[in-house]
Amino acid sequence: MLGPFKRVWQEYLRVYQNVTYVRMLVLGILVGIFAGLVAILFRFGLDSSQDFIQNHLAGLSAHGSNGEYRPWVIPVALVTVAFITGFLVDKFLPDSIHGVTDGTDAMIKAFHQNKGEIKPKAPIIKGITSILTIAAGGSAGQEGPVSQLGAGLGCWFSHKFGLSTKERRILMLTGAAGGLGAIFLAPLGGAMTAIEVIYKEDFESEAIVSAVTSSVVAYSLFFIAFGSKPMFEIPEFHFNDVRELLFYAILSVACALSGWFYVRTFHFLKYSVFEKIRQRLGIMWAMVAGGLIMGIYGMFYPEVLSSGHHGLEQAINGNLPVITMLVLLFGKTLATSLTLGSGLSGGMFAPALFVGGMTGGVVGFTANSFYPHIVSHPGSYVLVGMATFFAGVANAPIGPLIMVCELSKGYGLLAPLMLSGAFCVVISRKVSLYENQVENKFESPAHIVDSTVNILENLQVKEVYQRGRVTILEESITLKALTNIITGTNEFFFPVKNIAGEITGILSINDVRNILYEESLFDLVVVGDLARQSVTLQEDDDLYTALVKFVDSDLGQIPVVQEDKQNEILGLINRADVFRAYKNHLSTIHENER
Repeated sequence: MLGPFKRVWQEYLRVYQNVTYVRMLVLGILVGIFAGLVAILFRFGLDSSQDFIQNHLAGLSAHGSNGEYRPWVIPVALVTVAFITGFLVDKFLPDSIHGVTDGTDAMIKAFHQNKGEIKPKAPIIKGITSILTIAAGGSAGQEGPVSQLGAGLGCWFSHKFGLSTKERRILMLTGAAGGLGAIFLAPLGGAMTAIEVIYKEDFESEAIVSAVTSSVVAYSLFFIAFGSKPMFEIPEFHFNDVRELLFYAILSVACALSGWFYVRTFHFLKYSVFEKIRQRLGIMWAMVAGGLIMGIYGMFYPEVLSSGHHGLEQAINGNLPVITMLVLLFGKTLATSLTLGSGLSGGMFAPALFVGGMTGGVVGFTANSFYPHIVSHPGSYVLVGMATFFAGVANAPIGPLIMVCELSKGYGLLAPLMLSGAFCVVISRKVSLYENQVENKFESPAHIVDSTVNILENLQVKEVYQRGRVTILEESITLKALTNIITGTNEFFFPVKNIAGEITGILSINDVRNILYEESLFDLVVVGDLARQSVTLQEDDDLYTALVKFVDSDLGQIPVVQEDKQNEILGLINRADVFRAYKNHLSTIHENER
């Protein structure tokens, strides 16, 4: 009775025991558990630190009430954090602020340029200093350091389990997805953002299974620790009037313009101001300058401090005038550029959502004042603006869209989210918040081998090799006879056979050039002494196999033999034939895509 079941089970195990997806699924669960725990610790640390500095010391919660308000605490706290961050970065991570936007961008750089390698101390230091920066009032978000912490976990596990470079890259994205899914309480949006943000017009499809698994597991743990309370207490919005699509199209243009301003402001302050300070005075003093200016700025305008979630909620619920939202748009852009441009730690995601939300609020509430019968829920434009703005500056149209749907607990705005996001990505084609993004997989060093192998594996030796008569040497031929043979031919490589007719090696002229006319050796040396080890190919072999054999043997030609008669030579394949076939096939692909 159990025989058939046992056979089915054995066959199932045989099929799946070496499947990559199964292994990455299990690793996704493991990484997700630890990414969730790290996100919980990060959130606890941030909440307690922020409550202590901003509420207990600075009295921000008492601002406008009878409590004591001490605004000078903010610049003092930020300057102190800048000293701590500057010391740690200068001592342990001096290269971490050059050519990197934030923790997410550092993860992108590691994926493309560093073979998925992240030093363990980098996410730990950046995680701690990010908590301090945001708690002290720096305009930055949680997602950058949390995604970097998750990516660092993925890299660490890949080393513990002895995974390949390719699997290490996938596991790094898996950890980042877990961190994002947990910290935003958006499992699908977090997973899609992690695998989408590393390219401008592509996504890492091989990481989907493990990324989704990790994100769901991490989200579940975070949910247990903090509950299911959404990030924003907002009403449920729905798209009911098709005429609103015109205003959402206008919103996408507005987000593209504010996105351009956001990125240009950040790059100007980072490279034209703080980079010069770093070159003259050092990393620490650049951060101190940024922390001091940001602290004074935030002391007089506390609305731009930290992530700004409360301001977004007010905008969504219609509690902010249009002029206030416009001022906050520019104010938050400046605050974020001061904080992160100077080198202080934190993420760009949350500030980008804030600026996008304010952009959407300006468009939505302005349209509502003129066309209230069409734009009846202007608060929805704040939500759509958040996703549209980030889609434009990060070239990631899918992840932010899903994340906003999860944050708003519904898909009532799906149509305008899709339209605005698509428009903004097209308009913002040359704008990129993350400096290490590449266009697609073909531009990434992570996929150079894959792209070459995929093309060569689709081509076979029989399509390119030269059929015909081949000069074959016997092992017993003397050097004197070999000299006469070489003189009468233009060939440079000769298959060698023994007395039984078996191919035993290949002779290269380069190997005998130095002794070819040594008359004292003419009768002492035979071809069998000079030949290299035998290398052959068959007609049905693919060109990737041929390329590997050319590289390993360092030969310019390899004999092609019959499959059923391994000693029957059909012709020779040249190394140049392989490269020519690759080039021609690649040109054909490009022509077909035009």
